[in-house]
Amino acid sequence: MWCWSRFVLEGLAREFSKVKVSPVQYFSQTTCKNTVVVERWWQVPLSKEGAPPRLHPRRHRVYKLVEDTKHHPKEKIELILTQAVPKFGGRGDTVTVKKSVGRNKLLTEGLAVYASPENKQMFLEEKKNLQEGKLEGRLQTHTGEMTVKFLKCCHLEVGMRSHLQYELTKESVCRHFLHRLGLFVPPHALTLPDEPITRWGEYWCEVTVNGLDTVRVPMSVVNFEKPRTRRRKRLLQKQEPKPQEEEKEAQRDGSDEPAKTE
Repeated sequence: MWCWSRFVLEGLAREFSKVKVSPVQYFSQTTCKNTVVVERWWQVPLSKEGAPPRLHPRRHRVYKLVEDTKHHPKEKIELILTQAVPKFGGRGDTVTVKKSVGRNKLLTEGLAVYASPENKQMFLEEKKNLQEGKLEGRLQTHTGEMTVKFLKCCHLEVGMRSHLQYELTKESVCRHFLHRLGLFVPPHALTLPDEPITRWGEYWCEVTVNGLDTVRVPMSVVNFEKPRTRRRKRLLQKQEPKPQEEEKEAQRDGSDEPAKTE
C-alpha cells in the first residue's frame, strides 16, 4: 500500500513540474497569502519546569477556526497621480483606489506613484511653483486638458447690430463665449486679429488655457438677433417639411391615383 501511494505521489510531482508559468503576471493573479488564526480545541496541560510540554498524539492536534483574514473587507491604496487620468484626476491629485486598480493599471503604466512623504513633498513644491506663476516644467491640469479638447471642437457665433458702427472688443467676445458656449474666458487669455473687426464675416480668435496651450477658435460675426426671434426661426425650420419628404409625398400621391383605361 505504501509503495503504491508513493508511486502516485511521484507521478503527480512529475506532472506538476511540466507546467509552465508565464513570467509576466498581474499582481492580482499571484497567489494570495492570507492569515488564519486558529486555537487548540483542548488546552495543553502545564509541564514541569524545564521539561517540554506533553502533547497528546491526536487530541492536541485538533484546532478550531477563530479568524480568517481572507473574508475581511479589502483595503484601498493611496496614490498620487503623475499625469491626468480620466475619471480619476489630474497631475498631483491624491486618489484612493482599489489595490487591483492601483497595482495593475496606475502603477504599472506609470500613471501614479505611492503617496510617500517624499512624493507628497515633491508635488507640494510643484503646486507652489504653479501658484507663483513659474512655468518651468509645468504641465497642463486635467481640467485644462478637457478645456483644450472642448475648444478644438467649438465654433463661436458673435452677433453685431447692422445699424451701429463699432469695433468688436475682447469683453464682448468673452461674453459670447459665456452665453453661447458656457465657457468663461478672461480677457487677458483672449487674442483677436490685429485688424479691427467692424463688419460681418468669418474671423478667428485664440484662447490660452492656463498660460500653456493656445487654441485657435473659428468665429463668425453675424447679424444680431434677439433670443425670441432666434427661437421662432428654429421652430419654423422644424415645422417646414424637408424637400426629400415633399418628393416622397408627391410620388406616393402619383402612385395612389388609379390607372386610366381607354
